[in-house]
Amino acid sequence: MKIFRIIFLCQIILLGGMMATAQSSLTKTEKNTALNHLKQSQAELIIAVKDLSEDQLNYKMSDGSWSIAETMEHIAISEKNIFGIVEMTLKTDPDPAGRSEVKMSDEQVLALITSRDQKVKTRPEFEPTNSFGSYTGSLDTFKALRKSNMLFVKKTKEDLRNRYFDFPFGKVDAYQVVLFMSGHTQRHMKQIVEIIKSEGFPKA
Repeated sequence: MKIFRIIFLCQIILLGGMMATAQSSLTKTEKNTALNHLKQSQAELIIAVKDLSEDQLNYKMSDGSWSIAETMEHIAISEKNIFGIVEMTLKTDPDPAGRSEVKMSDEQVLALITSRDQKVKTRPEFEPTNSFGSYTGSLDTFKALRKSNMLFVKKTKEDLRNRYFDFPFGKVDAYQVVLFMSGHTQRHMKQIVEIIKSEGFPKA
């Protein structure tokens, strides 16, 4: 009888260990927070670029700066490449032990990427090179990618909190990469607004 008790206890311990290492899906609140931010940043961008003429889309504040059309292309490229980071993390196993290395809160990640106080030169693969053929191509690509990415957030049961990526500013979890992607859209929406408000911007 004693041996059966020992076996039973071992099974309970083993099951508990399996549950502790099992994947943890995003909570409903986390999903709603990400989805609402993704919707908001897209809506703000669409409003910012609404009804702009060709001259306005291609206007540059200086020789080295981007036009609104180029900025839109960069946003579309980034939507693909940043979400690619999330997809890359899914190829790794969840690692709860790594959470101690994530030092920034969700709010801090968003505040960092949306701020225009510090300008950073983008990497070559994020540079606009007329990848989508036209401004309209860039905008349509962004919309399609954002729709697909939002559907992923809505449907996923993957553990995004215990998978990680190392940005230059520190380690974040895969859920925070989604927020970073949305915040990146807001950051460059602000850039577009700066161009529109600049002194030499063409009149409608």
